[in-house]
Amino acid sequence: MARQMASLTLDTLQDLPQQCRKCVFWELSPECRTNRTMSDPLLDKEAWLSGTLLDWGGCGRIVYVDKMPAGYVTYASSRYVPRAAQFPTGPPSPDAALLMTVHVAPPYTGTGLGRLLLRAAAEDLARRGIKALEVFGDNRDEEGACVAPAGFFRSVGFKTVAHDRFYPRLRLDLRTQPEWGEAAGSLEVEVERWLASITPIDIRRTVTIR
Repeated sequence: MARQMASLTLDTLQDLPQQCRKCVFWELSPECRTNRTMSDPLLDKEAWLSGTLLDWGGCGRIVYVDKMPAGYVTYASSRYVPRAAQFPTGPPSPDAALLMTVHVAPPYTGTGLGRLLLRAAAEDLARRGIKALEVFGDNRDEEGACVAPAGFFRSVGFKTVAHDRFYPRLRLDLRTQPEWGEAAGSLEVEVERWLASITPIDIRRTVTIR
């Protein structure tokens, strides 16, 4: 199997599932979305990504198996994420980047791919001198929601810094090495190890990210 972890760019954005390419939950505030009822969410998504890449830098990673997307993660400074202001546990800390989404294609759920994507994001941000990664988690663990389950983030080392019944804010300190798993080596080695452990399948007809 061909294996690749790539950055999210205008070129690779097209590899996200259609429902994700059209989703601007994080990128536009509710007020802005209401006032732009005639706008194209695909163009809004591209405009957000282009502006964030130019002004702030890399804001996502995608992992591929045989050139097909298996999962992705997005993140940015909270000043580029209007939705962050809508959460009761906001705003995020000024020294942290905000993790927006972690999505894994159904054929690969439960394989550790989400952990690898988080590690890719954490290593990118740490190299850029960012001290922490924060996220709004969903305590209800609703399937298909734009806010990922809080339990998943706690399981990989995030700590709750602002409590809420539904949407706690959690934090991962990037100044210390997170516990990504036994015998963790370089990210490239981890990707190779993970991909070698899964069962080859034809995901061209089945891949969706929820």
